[in-house]
Amino acid sequence: MTNPQTRARAAYQKYFGIEPAMLLRAPGRVNLIGEHTDYNDGFVLPCAIDRETIVAVGPASNGAITAIACDFGEHRDSFSLSEPIGHAAAEWANYLRGMAKVMLDDGIPLVSAHMAIAGDVPLGSGLSSSASLEVAAGYALARIARQIVGPAHMAKLAQRAENDFVGCACGIMDQLIATSGQAGHALLIDCRTLDCTPVSIPNDVSILIAHSGVRHAHAGGEYNDRRRQCEAAARHYGVAALRDLTVQQLELGKAGLDDVSYRRARHVVTENARTEAAASALKSADLARLGELMVQSHASMRDDFEITVPAIDHLAEIMTAPLAGDGGARMTGGGFGGCVVAVAANANVPAVVNAIADHYRTPEGLPADVFVCRASAGASKI
Repeated sequence: MTNPQTRARAAYQKYFGIEPAMLLRAPGRVNLIGEHTDYNDGFVLPCAIDRETIVAVGPASNGAITAIACDFGEHRDSFSLSEPIGHAAAEWANYLRGMAKVMLDDGIPLVSAHMAIAGDVPLGSGLSSSASLEVAAGYALARIARQIVGPAHMAKLAQRAENDFVGCACGIMDQLIATSGQAGHALLIDCRTLDCTPVSIPNDVSILIAHSGVRHAHAGGEYNDRRRQCEAAARHYGVAALRDLTVQQLELGKAGLDDVSYRRARHVVTENARTEAAASALKSADLARLGELMVQSHASMRDDFEITVPAIDHLAEIMTAPLAGDGGARMTGGGFGGCVVAVAANANVPAVVNAIADHYRTPEGLPADVFVCRASAGASKI
């Protein structure tokens, strides 16, 4: 498959007959640790990756947004800017429509445009192809209308599109790392204040991602259930968000809280502590401590938050074993499928790759897709 830039540009020329005015990009992301903490006002530690969504865009004069999705059979979607923006039958189109709607609702004037969209972030992988699409589309809509939207503002708009239009009650991590990522760094994000602290990834440390082959979908269902459970637990403790609880307060105040809500809260409270500790470990290149925290995080997601699946648990064990305590692996993303991420010394990467090849197959019996990612910059014009 040709790269996304080439595909987006070629599709634009094919369907609209001219060169696009510009190309915008936004990356996917991998979260090293800090799962389901973002919508609890907590801490996360993601980095943008060198997989991205490209939007080729140019002006139109028909009062509509018309887009071609290269990754979905060159499917076409078009909607008017002068009428209420409704939902499309095609799932991909609702991320674009949602961005247009929230930007208009926010008072950002948009103009008619032609778009062609292509990407190489694996879909349903836990690497945030949805936020990558939202942010790239948002910047394309803004730039063609000659509007300036800052990174934090664009991230909030993209989160609102996913929450209110698409219907997934996600936090802001995915959208914020897509707008604000830094090459060579993870970001410790405080999801309450949106403060982002860069954490350098040492040159001799690799981030390895393996796709389980189990695809997830977060618009509704289990993901939204977890958010409701966390909000119920926060109400029980009388706090604005689970971010505000310590482990001691969690234990002292659990009387009267049902077991499921307690375990959901315990995951979030302990995961926040692990995430801050992991940022310190990564900064000091303490892979043993970082690996320990990642393994603990996976166990918490499996047992307390119940968002892993057997294939993911098996893959995490396979990837952790060759590291022998010098690094670790865990599920990454919202759960119920997707990818496992490992942080390892460069010298140990071949052993992990070989272990996956020898001991893991997807539910269809295929080898896992495995790649070493590079921490990349956030969204930009190409």
